[in-house]
Amino acid sequence: MENTEGLATSTRLKAIVSGSIGNLVEWYDWYAYAAFSVYFAPVFFPASSPTAQLLNTAGIFAVGFLMRPIGGWLFGSLADKAGRKFSMTISVLLMSFGSLLIALTPSYKLIGILAPVFLLIARLLQGLSVGGEYGTSATYLSEMASSNRRGFYSSFQYVTLIGGQLIALGIQLIMQKLFLTDAQMHTWGWRIPFFIGAALSLVALYLRSHMAETAAFQTDTAQSPGEHKKKNGSIGELLKHPKALVTVFGLTLGGTVAFYTYSTYMQKYLINTVGFSKEDSTVITFTSLLIFAFLQPLFGLLSDKIGRKPLLIGFGILGSALTIPLLSTLGGLDSSSDFWPAFFVIMLALIVVSGYTSINAVVKAELFPTNIRALGVGLPYSLTVAIFGGTCEYIALWFKEVGHEAYYFYYVTGCIFISLLVYLFMKDTKKSSTFNPVKAAD
Repeated sequence: MENTEGLATSTRLKAIVSGSIGNLVEWYDWYAYAAFSVYFAPVFFPASSPTAQLLNTAGIFAVGFLMRPIGGWLFGSLADKAGRKFSMTISVLLMSFGSLLIALTPSYKLIGILAPVFLLIARLLQGLSVGGEYGTSATYLSEMASSNRRGFYSSFQYVTLIGGQLIALGIQLIMQKLFLTDAQMHTWGWRIPFFIGAALSLVALYLRSHMAETAAFQTDTAQSPGEHKKKNGSIGELLKHPKALVTVFGLTLGGTVAFYTYSTYMQKYLINTVGFSKEDSTVITFTSLLIFAFLQPLFGLLSDKIGRKPLLIGFGILGSALTIPLLSTLGGLDSSSDFWPAFFVIMLALIVVSGYTSINAVVKAELFPTNIRALGVGLPYSLTVAIFGGTCEYIALWFKEVGHEAYYFYYVTGCIFISLLVYLFMKDTKKSSTFNPVKAAD
């Protein structure tokens, strides 16, 4: 039985904190690339227009996403066979290698084409790592939670995901405001956050090596010895759940496009389109994401009360209706006087997106049984994010480059609307969860 109700609250919290901090470090490493690409784009690519240089770095950002399905399969399968803890420990090590490689790679002027090649290799390693991180950590947090607080505890996955981006942006703000000039940031300062990421991975490695395994995995291992155990985490077992797979694809599509639009791409949109300085765009992005992070547990708690489906439908309806007006309003602002209007528009968009981000991990975990849960959550999610989330920046910048930036607004709206259709017809996983029903103890 998948029973975590007997766990002491302190034990449960310790496990969730340990898993979440490792998750935070991985996502910091991942987002440091997006946050600092405005500085290192000229270092790795020949001189051209700023938009073209950003297109090149966004292209490598997108290619990193192509490794995420492989990571989702590799680490998801590993988690279902060897344990959630083991898989999460290995993935954080891989991420540290990628960060260190970016920090140490010489410029294009020094080594020519090898510079972007090394950047690509580093991003592929990071993509493999973070692709495995999502499914395994979503499974771990869901399985460690009590049944009546599963939405709340699982929401911390996006708290740490957003937290990783906030740390990257916070380091950027400190460097911009207190220590380095703009020229120094472009020349060598951008390397510092990648060295920090590699060092933080050692902390995450220590925490993960000492965290507890989930009772659900331990029970499943004890109950499925021999030949049956070999099926755990296999593609064959995964394909026995086609409805759940299609649901993960559909519910992720609109959410991932909206999230990456208002988080990673928004900083560049404020600079490249609205005309804000790098410093102001960083402040706006950091502040809005900080509040966004605090919203996740509140929405998670709400889902424990009213169910997952109402929040998803709310995101689908509001996202479909408001995306074009919000992005159009942002594009028309005056960068010299509209700092706060820009912040409030982005904040409104992120409140809407919270209906997806706060609970999407637990919804996916509740769709699959224990023996296939990490793979079931990680692989279809990673495929969808690779195709749609990872290409957001590139598509948006390409539309701008060809003179039709507003087309991207319609693209985001269409993706959210498709997901809305899935939300309307899917079951509420709070009521139809594959987790064994148990009486809540706390």
